[in-house]
Amino acid sequence: MKPTVIKLRPEDNVAIAVEDIAQGTDILPGLRAKQPIPQGHKAALTAIPKDGEIRRYGVVIGYALMDIPQGAWVNEDSLRLPVPPALEDMEYGVDVGAVLPEAPRTTFLGYKNPWGPGPAGTRNLLGIHTSVQCVTGVLNLAVERIRRELLPKYPQVDGVVPVNHAYGCGVAINAPDAVIPIRTLRHLTRHPNFGGQVMAVGLGCEKLTIDMLLEEQDNTEDNVLLLQHLKGFDRMMEAILEMAERKLRVLNGRKRETLPLSDLLVGLQCGGSDAFSGVTANPAAGYAADMIVQAGGTVLFSEATEVRDGAYLIARRCADAEARDKLIREMRWYDEYLERGGADRSANPTPGNKQGGLSNIVEKAMGSIAKSGTAPIVEVLSPAEKPGKNGMIYANTPASDFVCGTCQLASGIGLQVFMTGRGTPYGLAAAPVIKVCTRNAMKEQWGDLIDFNAGPVATGEMSLKEAGLALFHQILDTASGLYQPAVERYGIHNDLCVFNPAPIT
Repeated sequence: MKPTVIKLRPEDNVAIAVEDIAQGTDILPGLRAKQPIPQGHKAALTAIPKDGEIRRYGVVIGYALMDIPQGAWVNEDSLRLPVPPALEDMEYGVDVGAVLPEAPRTTFLGYKNPWGPGPAGTRNLLGIHTSVQCVTGVLNLAVERIRRELLPKYPQVDGVVPVNHAYGCGVAINAPDAVIPIRTLRHLTRHPNFGGQVMAVGLGCEKLTIDMLLEEQDNTEDNVLLLQHLKGFDRMMEAILEMAERKLRVLNGRKRETLPLSDLLVGLQCGGSDAFSGVTANPAAGYAADMIVQAGGTVLFSEATEVRDGAYLIARRCADAEARDKLIREMRWYDEYLERGGADRSANPTPGNKQGGLSNIVEKAMGSIAKSGTAPIVEVLSPAEKPGKNGMIYANTPASDFVCGTCQLASGIGLQVFMTGRGTPYGLAAAPVIKVCTRNAMKEQWGDLIDFNAGPVATGEMSLKEAGLALFHQILDTASGLYQPAVERYGIHNDLCVFNPAPIT
């Protein structure tokens, strides 16, 4: 029988509605709804006094603003936010003994990293990098011609990606925080999906000079065009197409080969979250992630604001003091970054999150962390850093879907698994994105945009283990080019949004 509500931990005093609950409906034996409770929203399982703890996921997600009767609807207007957990003296190496599920597959078909050790490619793309927004208009016109005139001649190349961005000039290029956008763009030039072929288009007078963008050995006439050095628009277009064709000839020779999962780097992200995110889609992704890690692969999870209230839980899974200490520095930096902007973590939940039953950032954080599974956390990265280890990694980024995606690309992910409850057509041009939904209703609404439906976990039609195993296979099929996610199939790609906390001049 399909449950009416889902209670996650014995100590929880609220549970979420599997479907809309009408007033007077039996929530549990002997407990009736005092009022209508929308799908995904919380029902009070006990009477909660004013200032009393409201518990979900076994943690305090807030304190009651008024007396809440048993069977009442608990929403964002019912509770106040608790104080964020302290960052000092967080334990590490405590929750590192989980037995990970055994991966049924230990290889995939990928493109060996052309720059040496590091994550493999999952797609064969020509990336064209820019040093400044000024060249975007010209490059976009050239890319239209490349797709129309050149790509048909090179069938082994999956596409061309203009790496356009709003950085490069009018910025405080030497400000301390400028290291983040510069590192992001520099790392993208050597993304494994770009097959070892570097192509950069600059203007010639920008602050982000080509030597800042490219590795020294990549900064050659074979790889770089400066528009100010070319005579007129027609010559610009000719030069871009000529260089692109030279790169396409090389890329067309790339072949997939059987590689160990130790060569696979997967990013996890969620957006348009709801109260089911931490019940269905995120735990399923966590189970799949544990299998990837068990087989030697590497998985990143991110989103600083959405893990801040669970930082102590992440610390407990840190394998050593180095990872824990880096986690503390990253969380403290982000706290100070928000404070400088006059914001705090309460600014994160969106209207859609709240409509989906998430009352505040604490509840959202607990669900967000669920996608990281149970594996020990072997490393913590600053925004857009590259991993140095294999395993589960916390890669610090903003929670914004678009900025997080760009940072994870810069870290080298070959694909991303994206969980959503409310629905979003978000996609990346440089790597495939598997879209996982939390509810059956979301799959029914967007059947042609959702790749994997974790909704049956909530209705009891599928176990988390079954969902995680099925998602694991879809991840490997996507990495191997055997499955094409919906946003890749339709060509839905968001703009590249580079995280720039430094001043703009």
